[in-house]
Amino acid sequence: MDKELHEAGRFYTVVVDFFANYSLQIIGAVIILFIGVLASRYAHKYTLRALLKHHMDETLSAFVANLIRFLVVAMMVILALGKLGISIAPFIAALGAISLTAGLALQGSVSNFAAGIVLVATKPFKIGDTITVHNIHGEVQEIKLSYTILVNEDKEQITIPNKYMIGEILVNSYAYRIVEGSVGVSYDSDAEEVIKIIKEVLSKHERISKNNEPNIGIEKFAESSIDIGYRYWVPTNSFFKIQYEINLKVLHALNSANIVIPFPQREIRMTGSQA
Repeated sequence: MDKELHEAGRFYTVVVDFFANYSLQIIGAVIILFIGVLASRYAHKYTLRALLKHHMDETLSAFVANLIRFLVVAMMVILALGKLGISIAPFIAALGAISLTAGLALQGSVSNFAAGIVLVATKPFKIGDTITVHNIHGEVQEIKLSYTILVNEDKEQITIPNKYMIGEILVNSYAYRIVEGSVGVSYDSDAEEVIKIIKEVLSKHERISKNNEPNIGIEKFAESSIDIGYRYWVPTNSFFKIQYEINLKVLHALNSANIVIPFPQREIRMTGSQA
């Protein structure tokens, strides 16, 4: 019992001495941290408001505001540690080592993150645009700092890391994609009449873009036919549907006009006689 009382007395003495010697430093450190938290909130709030006021992208604005908030808190923590008499040099060295290790381990993620910042800042495309990258087509649904989400006509969600968006060939056709088709007609047909028929079919379809004039003309002179090519713009989310509809309408229109669509023919001649 006496031993336990003695140990409790020693603990009490240590606690009293600690608070007697460091109470002011502790209170000062707590006050610094409290001020730091408040200052970081105001810094975040006013930075975000100022960036949005100047019409900066929301994602980039939020990133910058959060970064400033973190830096303010980190600075106040350093000041609080100094107030307690704790050297921050070992912490800085450890933080540098950890950052290097994390950077090597997460270099792919860091690349995506950096590419996302470039995308948000330069804005090569926006939500609702149709882009083609690495032979992948889709309508932009969402742009994140590390990846971009596309949706195709089949309602499939395609997630592309942002590092593949920078330094690569990227095609932005905005809300539309171009359809390329062709049909072969016989050499006896009136090519101008065929072009007129196809143009009429395209003009009657309500979902073909009226802002981009369809291109129709002779594509090439094939062995058995004159190939008439036609190009027109359609909404991305109905690319194949409209293409198939137009092809059927073109076929019906040519048949109604008695335009012959020839099939490949080969003429074989036999020479000599057989015994």
